[in-house]
Amino acid sequence: MILHSLSILNYKNIREANLSFSDKINCFVGLNGQGKTNLLDAIYLLSFTKSAFSLIDSQNITHNEDLALVQGLYNHDTQVSCGLKRGQKKQFRLDKTDYKRLIDHIGLIPLVMVSPEDSELIAEGSDERRKFMDMVIAQQDKPYLEHLTRYNALLKQRNALLKQYADTPDVPWDLFEVLEQQMIPLAEGIYNKRNLFIDQFIPLFQSIYTEIANGQEQVSLRYVSQLQDRQLSEAFVRTRQRDLILGWTSQGIHKDDIEMMLGDYPLKRVGSQGQQKTYLLAMKLAQALFLGKPILLLDDIFDRLDSERVERIVRLVQSDRFGQIFITDTDRQHLTQLLGQTDARIFHVEKGIIQ
Repeated sequence: MILHSLSILNYKNIREANLSFSDKINCFVGLNGQGKTNLLDAIYLLSFTKSAFSLIDSQNITHNEDLALVQGLYNHDTQVSCGLKRGQKKQFRLDKTDYKRLIDHIGLIPLVMVSPEDSELIAEGSDERRKFMDMVIAQQDKPYLEHLTRYNALLKQRNALLKQYADTPDVPWDLFEVLEQQMIPLAEGIYNKRNLFIDQFIPLFQSIYTEIANGQEQVSLRYVSQLQDRQLSEAFVRTRQRDLILGWTSQGIHKDDIEMMLGDYPLKRVGSQGQQKTYLLAMKLAQALFLGKPILLLDDIFDRLDSERVERIVRLVQSDRFGQIFITDTDRQHLTQLLGQTDARIFHVEKGIIQ
């Protein structure tokens, strides 16, 4: 999928922009805080129906304005638009048809974004790493997202029951059993798809890391799930009393994680800033290879990397293994030198104005 043109009205600090793009590499250069990341976020919005950074739609509308509009033309014939208006429901449209359910749009325009916020994959809890898996799989497997949504809704109901009956002598365990019997097949299906994804993903990830690090370091990752060593039906029954005390469900695929290793040790404990950034970049670029040739957004990726790794990354993304790319950087001369003779389109961004 290629984004040929983008129109923006009142999205964050970008009051108005009408842009046409190269099919391969597009660069946005400017000082920090000028709107480069906001532009990438507008592109992200058209793939995932939401901002990468703000869950509240009204916060993405330019200050003192009532509405915002982002519209993209893909492959010359597919138009996607998102309209935001304060106090009203978001309007998301494919060509001339409004979506009844936003979930139906996910996967139509595959996209991978690499940004400084990716550090949360290492620094934060397992929620972030599950989100990484889910975002990749959901773009290729529409039933997966449906099943995950249903599982999370049932999990929310079970947790509400645990809190409701925490101090009650007569607990209606039959209600718990009804919920659990619905959760179990969903959990098993999600586990199987995550397991299959990781098996296919690991060789891609290790290959990319080796290429960026020039073979100097060994890395690995492993999918960790409670379902690897227990039957969820038995685990639910066995832990009901403990869950009642805790007030939340302790068993299930919502506890899954990815173990990230550098050599024989956890990456979070032994990895330098450069090694951690290389690891994250390799994960995201492997995600792009897994999806085929999605749109690739690279936001401020050169910071904290030595010049040799930066050059290898640029050579890598310039290859025909990757599709259309959008890059941000603060230094035009630096970026021009890295790209060499590549036919890239370069935009200057200042105070939300893009030229």
